[in-house]
Amino acid sequence: MQSKASTPENYLAELPEDRKKAMHQLRDTILSNLPEGFKEGMGYGMLCFSVPHSIYPNGYHCDPKLPLPFMSLASQKNFLALHHMGIYASKELLDWFVAEYPKHAKYKLDMGKGCIRFKKLDDIPYDLIAELTRKITVQDWITLYEKAFQRK
Repeated sequence: MQSKASTPENYLAELPEDRKKAMHQLRDTILSNLPEGFKEGMGYGMLCFSVPHSIYPNGYHCDPKLPLPFMSLASQKNFLALHHMGIYASKELLDWFVAEYPKHAKYKLDMGKGCIRFKKLDDIPYDLIAELTRKITVQDWITLYEKAFQRK
């Protein structure tokens, strides 16, 4: 369910009513904890938090015209999705998140690679998402990205 919205505000405005509160709260949690340098925008039909070309001119290896993606939020058919590329690229961060999740949520963690799925909107662990968001700076992400995804 990719959105055609051109701005985060338009994306949020077009959401079904039952999704708006949780998506707004997730976005606010990310924005208030996002390290300096990341920028919010739209990417792949989702809210996207990326490293802009002004900081990382090479852009995303899959499409260098795009900024380097880091986190994304999406409203899917049966859940809200938080895509976190740091979890995908760092086993240490993934292990930390998987160990912490049960301490913050009543329901079992539902995730795949770097995608965390929230089906129970009243059980989103916002405090854990805030902590996860703060864990990687722009420079940390660039270093991790180049180590994990750049071809030598």
